[in-house]
Amino acid sequence: MLPGKNSLHIFFIKLKDITFALLLTEKVKELSKYNIDIYGLEDKQYDYDMESGDAFFEEMEQDLIEHGHFKTHVVLNKSATMIQLRFQTKGSVTLTCDRSLEEFEEPIDSDGRIILKFGDHNEELTEEIEIIGRNTNRINLARYVFDFIALSLPVKKLHPSLRTEDDDFEDDEEEGTLVYTSGGETEEGGEREEEEKVDPRWEALKKLKK
Repeated sequence: MLPGKNSLHIFFIKLKDITFALLLTEKVKELSKYNIDIYGLEDKQYDYDMESGDAFFEEMEQDLIEHGHFKTHVVLNKSATMIQLRFQTKGSVTLTCDRSLEEFEEPIDSDGRIILKFGDHNEELTEEIEIIGRNTNRINLARYVFDFIALSLPVKKLHPSLRTEDDDFEDDEEEGTLVYTSGGETEEGGEREEEEKVDPRWEALKKLKK
């Protein structure tokens, strides 16, 4: 006996649910690559290698990058008071030219550092220093990897065929405004100015996270 319309309808609904569940599992699995269980780690150096593609950028829920592929090497140094993380990422992403709207491949070569200090609460002190709870069992590095990739991209997204030396010079100047500070005095001995220039890309990343 052939199934009625209602039976077929129920079958297709279940099939869609199963497909959705599989896609969700793949996404969760993608970012789980960047989980590091820090509870019980000895006070020493650890090395990790991670690799991702389009699924990584899709799961990050942002609209800056859609396609790309990269490999990241992470050096983790743990001590009794903090965890220091060094990220070295190489690969490429697909960008859209601001002028011609043509897509092009932009190489990635980023090198960044994050310091996680143990404390009694969670707080972001600066772009590279955070406080995490002493009882934190696991950290996920995906957000840091994405941030450093985004910061390595040129401010002006121009197809290589349209770039000039002036464009490269302007990007270098923009990168020069990125400031990491830990307080104290400047090289001239004066007090550090309260208002310092900050790389506009940090501000863009903060908006993406809201």
